[in-house]
Amino acid sequence: MARIFYELRKNTNDDSLANGKYYAYAKSVETLNTRKMAQHIADHGSVYTQDVVFGVLEKWRSCMLEMLLEGKKVKIDGLGIFYTTIENTKYGADTEDDYNVNKHIKALHIRFLPEQEQELNISSREFLKKASFVDLKAFMLGNVNASNSGTPSSGTGSNTGSNTGGSTGGNTGGGGGDTGDGPQI
Repeated sequence: MARIFYELRKNTNDDSLANGKYYAYAKSVETLNTRKMAQHIADHGSVYTQDVVFGVLEKWRSCMLEMLLEGKKVKIDGLGIFYTTIENTKYGADTEDDYNVNKHIKALHIRFLPEQEQELNISSREFLKKASFVDLKAFMLGNVNASNSGTPSSGTGSNTGSNTGGSTGGNTGGGGGDTGDGPQI
């Protein structure tokens, strides 16, 4: 059963128009490492053992990073595309000749863009349709059926996901761990 756990947080930013409003933030209940994911795949009736699946996943990870560091995008059919973006320092260089990679590049990020082909679409709106939401606080208090109005209909919900940024780089935002980025206000 698909369940997305969330917790509500109050916006306490005095400069925000949303000050005092509540927003849902996704909460992960577990992080699966490569071995646990390999075991999960093997448990799905795979002819491959957990060790074989683990080896393939480990090779995939190292090769994917290698390809990203060679300036390539990596597409996993049915899942999406991994790519890199550059986060520049706040003020940049005054001229093209003044630009210094060591001085003006703040970070290199790995981004993900979900599959959006019609039959495989897992974009934000389509993924939302497949999820059911569970209030983590109520769930922890023993209310197993802690969903709050179930799955939102298409086009509803708040912007709690990660900002994947653009493919052109720059200061792209993003990240946020298991809690998302929250409202973009």
